[in-house]
Amino acid sequence: MKKYFFVIAVITLFIGVVISCSKMEPPAPADDQTLDGPVDDLSYAQSAQHLSGDAAFNDQVFTGSTGLGPIFVATSCGGCHAGDGKGHPFSTLVRFGQTDSTGNQYSDQGGPQLQDRAIPGYTPEQIPAGATFAKFMPPINTGLGFLELVPDNDILAMSDPDDANGDGISGVPNWNSIPSYITIRPDAVTRGGKYICRFGKKGSVYNLLQQTVNAYNQDIGITSVFEPKDVYSHTNIDPEISVNTINDVVFYLQTLKAPVQRDQNNPDVMAGEQIFLTINCSGCHKPDFKTGYSPIDALSYKTFASYTDLLLHDMGPGLDDGYTEGTAATSEWRTPPLWGLGLAPKSQGRQYFLLHDGRAHSIQEAIELHGGEAAGSKKSFDALSEADKQRLIKFLESL
Repeated sequence: MKKYFFVIAVITLFIGVVISCSKMEPPAPADDQTLDGPVDDLSYAQSAQHLSGDAAFNDQVFTGSTGLGPIFVATSCGGCHAGDGKGHPFSTLVRFGQTDSTGNQYSDQGGPQLQDRAIPGYTPEQIPAGATFAKFMPPINTGLGFLELVPDNDILAMSDPDDANGDGISGVPNWNSIPSYITIRPDAVTRGGKYICRFGKKGSVYNLLQQTVNAYNQDIGITSVFEPKDVYSHTNIDPEISVNTINDVVFYLQTLKAPVQRDQNNPDVMAGEQIFLTINCSGCHKPDFKTGYSPIDALSYKTFASYTDLLLHDMGPGLDDGYTEGTAATSEWRTPPLWGLGLAPKSQGRQYFLLHDGRAHSIQEAIELHGGEAAGSKKSFDALSEADKQRLIKFLESL
């Protein structure tokens, strides 16, 4: 009997300790304060696959014995996308050797991507003499599944190559060739054997499968059945990652939630949004999109606010890095989504590194560096009162 009461006492003490510890734990951050986390309404099986992809993306760190390199940029996916947020200058990618759509001129010297790290016994790459290059800051990952599902015709409808409406903005899609392993979307529009692409700084990547395969291969030096060519030897080798893992990571990226706007009812935020529309920032950063059909019900026919048009725009000589991908000109960049902008400092060392290469250290500096098709909006921004500039920035920080 004494033993029975002793067991009861121990269990009671254990429960008390657990309850006390749980009270000491910090509360979970609000949904609008984080970028990671799944979309709502996933099934049990879908939630399980999302978690599997999460583990592969954030927890799997490669070494030489598990396929890393031998030359590489990062040792894991999460190493460039902490908390699924924007990257830091330490994780910036460098691409080089292509100035037009005729192909990479330095593919035999490591192009298109610089692998600037190496495992022991190997030498990291260097940019070949004379090669033009661009630095690419890793973007946030959240909401990508929604962007993947925007119908091609909706993107085309926003294209205005001849600036027919006279607003100085003439966005165009990046028409690019795609790998044979890609399954073409049912709504795909093709032109001359090329397809509308939408991911990457230049909008040259077709979908999240291609993006994931490229990242494993070019960033970590990991081959797969989709991309068997080793970045060091330039020969085909056995896959170093399974198809299941690739598919889980793709599903994880597809089912990350869209960033949640904060302070939507703040008067300054609402005034800033109106200023955003008035000076035509929305000419490129379109507020709303709607997805098409998806076998993932949680993504199908959903309206979302990403603030991009997924088109290429000429940003002027100041942002011309002499490098391109697909049919983009060297001064053309795909409109980056603005959602998640206000949370960028959480993964960037409590400061901003904005634009494609992180050169802007504040939202205002990023606006001031806009040129080309954005020159009209930038001029209108400069003409605002200081109070209105701060209202606009407050709105952007809320995204």
